[in-house]
Amino acid sequence: MVLKIEKDHQRFRQIVKGRIRDDLRKFLTKGELIGKEGKHLISIPVRGIELPHFRYGDNSQGIGAGDGDEGDTVGKGKGKGNQGGTDPGHHMMEVDLTLDELADILAEELKLPLIEPKGKHRITTVRDKYSGIKPTGPNSLRHFKRSFKEALKRQIMVGDYDPENPVIIPQKKDMRYRSWKEVKSPQSNAVIVFMMDVSGSMGEEQKELVRLESFWIDTWLRKNYEGIESRYIVHDVSAKEVDKHTFYHLREDGGTKISSAFRTCKQLLDAHYSPDEWNIYLFHFSDGDNSSEADSRDCVKLLKEQLLPIANMFGYCQVASAYGSGNFINVLHEHLRNHEKVLTSRVNSKDDIYDSIKTFFGKGH
Repeated sequence: MVLKIEKDHQRFRQIVKGRIRDDLRKFLTKGELIGKEGKHLISIPVRGIELPHFRYGDNSQGIGAGDGDEGDTVGKGKGKGNQGGTDPGHHMMEVDLTLDELADILAEELKLPLIEPKGKHRITTVRDKYSGIKPTGPNSLRHFKRSFKEALKRQIMVGDYDPENPVIIPQKKDMRYRSWKEVKSPQSNAVIVFMMDVSGSMGEEQKELVRLESFWIDTWLRKNYEGIESRYIVHDVSAKEVDKHTFYHLREDGGTKISSAFRTCKQLLDAHYSPDEWNIYLFHFSDGDNSSEADSRDCVKLLKEQLLPIANMFGYCQVASAYGSGNFINVLHEHLRNHEKVLTSRVNSKDDIYDSIKTFFGKGH
């Protein structure tokens, strides 16, 4: 019975994940998820799943009790009441998932970036290693020799073993199965540097789009690789490194000088992350409004000469803003369109976040 319940529960979880997969774009735009950790449960409203249950009526009056004449309609009161709607209702239920489970669903549409073996091997992946024998397990892992050996020992102990007729008949309690444990296998070092424009042309809506996308990139990569380091830089006309909480909650104003972020990023990498030791992933988020064409040219020069030679990838995400020119993505396309390490995307609304992440990590990149 327990096994049947477990199978039903697993089947239900698969149905739930299927519903979530259908509405994945919507779940990626929930700003209240920012700041939650991978193992903490979060409630997700899922449409279209209704669990079977009993409905009990009110039988307090007994069968056939109450006023009524032959031919009266059953189940309709005489009061006027409010007019009921004519459209069918949408059945909603909330299920608890972890951010890791949501990241797994997202991963079906994505491909992990190629992280090369470098440095002191601080990043780990998990693999299964068969490490012992236990008395329970699936038949596919049954260990024949150990089961036969246990049956032989049992028959010798109880006196059922006949050397002249050595027939060994294993019983259920004799069965032995291979056991395994998860082994963390070191791979490499990696750092992700998130850079965000917090100037006056970046309104709250634009900053929210940036925070949502960077949050899911960070969550998804951390789900797949342990030990990844994330660093955060914000900028207007000048740039500075901030912690994770500040990055997701900072409110600032001012002009825009994108090159300041790139220079601060290069200083950070030079101080802490040698390209010989670290895989380096860079993401910059802006509305594309830069202070001048001269600064945009400086940015291209910084990318070509200092950042791209040491980075595994540079991703630029431009969010739509009513106040910005949106020209910086055109500058990148003009000078770096065919560069293998440069990927760009546009995000005009929350619905575009899903496609933007697929641009950076989609299968085939």
